Amino acid sequence: MFDFISLHQGEEKRESVLENIKQSISFRGSNLWILACAIVIASVGLNVNSTAVVIGAMLISPLMGPIVGAGFALAVFDFELLKRCGKNLLIATIVSLVVSAIYFFISPFKDAQPELLARTSPTIYDVLIAFFGGLVGVIALTRVEKGNPIPGVAIATALMPPLCTAGYGLAMGNYSYFFGAFYLYSINCFFICIATYFIVRYLKYTPVQFKNIRFEKQIRYGISFLLLLMIVPSFYLAYNLLKEKQFNDNVSKFIENEFTANGYTIIFKEIKYNTSPKKIELAFLSKRFSNEEEKQLNHRLNQYQIFNTSLIFKQGTQDLKKEILNELGTQNKALSEKDIIINNLQNEIKEFKFDDTETYKEIGILFPEAKNVSIGKFLLFPNSDSAKIETVVLFHHQEKEEIDTLKLKKWLIQKLSTNNIKLVELDKN
Repeated sequence: MFDFISLHQGEEKRESVLENIKQSISFRGSNLWILACAIVIASVGLNVNSTAVVIGAMLISPLMGPIVGAGFALAVFDFELLKRCGKNLLIATIVSLVVSAIYFFISPFKDAQPELLARTSPTIYDVLIAFFGGLVGVIALTRVEKGNPIPGVAIATALMPPLCTAGYGLAMGNYSYFFGAFYLYSINCFFICIATYFIVRYLKYTPVQFKNIRFEKQIRYGISFLLLLMIVPSFYLAYNLLKEKQFNDNVSKFIENEFTANGYTIIFKEIKYNTSPKKIELAFLSKRFSNEEEKQLNHRLNQYQIFNTSLIFKQGTQDLKKEILNELGTQNKALSEKDIIINNLQNEIKEFKFDDTETYKEIGILFPEAKNVSIGKFLLFPNSDSAKIETVVLFHHQEKEEIDTLKLKKWLIQKLSTNNIKLVELDKN
C-alpha cells in the first residue's frame, strides 16, 4: 500500500530538480519579456471579461518559479537560494503591477468587469486552491516525466489575475481593489510556498551544509523562524476566511427565512463583515418595520449563529433611491422609482394569476357539474403569531348539481403539483 502511494516512484534526480528550480526563478531577459506580455494579455482578458484570454495568460506566466523556489529553499535551509527567490519575486511583482497599471490607465474601457471583480477579495476556496495547486506543482517538478499537471497548476493557482486587478486598482485610484487583489495574490504565494515546503520535507531532500557550524545553526534558526512567521499567520488567515464564509452562509439563511419566504422584496443588501459590530444593511420595496419589529429581528440573529452583528433597515432615507438603482445595475440609469414598483407589481401578478385556458377546458369536460370556475393563488396566514406564510391555491366554483369534491381535489393536486388546495363553493344565487 505504501509503495502504491509513494512519491519516490518516478522521482527525478535531485540535482536536476535543483538545477531546474534555479533556472526558473530568474527574471531577466526573455523571462521578463514573457512575464510582461502575459500581464498585458491577462489585463486585456479582465478588461473585456474574457475567461479564455485570462486562462491563456495564466498558461504562459512564469510567476510560479520563484515561489516554488522559495518553498524549496526553506525546506533545505538554503539561505542564498531564498534570497534570490525573494529578490526575483519582488522584481516580478513590481513589473507586473507597473505593466498592468499602465495598460488600465491608457485603456479606453474603465468599467470593472465580473472577471476583474471576482479577484478583489479572497475566500477560503482560494486558500484551498493555492495549497493543493502548490502540492501538484512541486510533485510534478520532482518527477522524471513532468506530464500535464504544470499548465493545470498555472491555471488553478491563478497568480496573474489578482496582480492585474491590483494594477487596475492603482490605475483607477481604487485602493480597496488594490489591497483586496494584492491580498489574494499574497495568499496564493504563501500557500504555494508552504505546500512546496511540505513536499520537499516529505521527500527528505538533503539540507545545505555549511563549513561554519555556528553560521549553519544561525541560518537554520533564522529560516525556521521565517517559516513559522509564514505558517502561523497563513493558517490564522485560512481560519478567518472560513469564519467569514460561515457568517455569509448564516446571513443568507436568515434573509431567506425571515424575509424572502414571507414575500418581502429586497431591493438593497450590503453585508459588512470587517466592522465591529458587523453590519447587515437591508432595504425593502414596500415593507416598513417598526422599532419593535427591528429589535425582535436583531434579537433573532442569535438563532442563526450570527453574533456581534447589527441589522439595519434603510427606510425612507434620501439616498435610498440611489442605492436601489445601484443594486439593479448602472446599465439603465434612467430607471425611476415608478418603473421599479411597476416591474415588481407585474412580477407579483404573474406569480398569483392563473390563466391556463387548457386547464379550465379540462375541468369543463371532467367536472361539468361545476360552473363559474376561477382559480387563483393566495397568501394564507395560519395565525397572528406564526412567522410562516403559506401559498394556497383557491378553487372557486358554483355547483349545478352535487359534485365529487374528493375526486376534484385529487385531480387538482395532480394537475397543479401542490397539496395546498382549498375548494370554495360560491353562493348559487
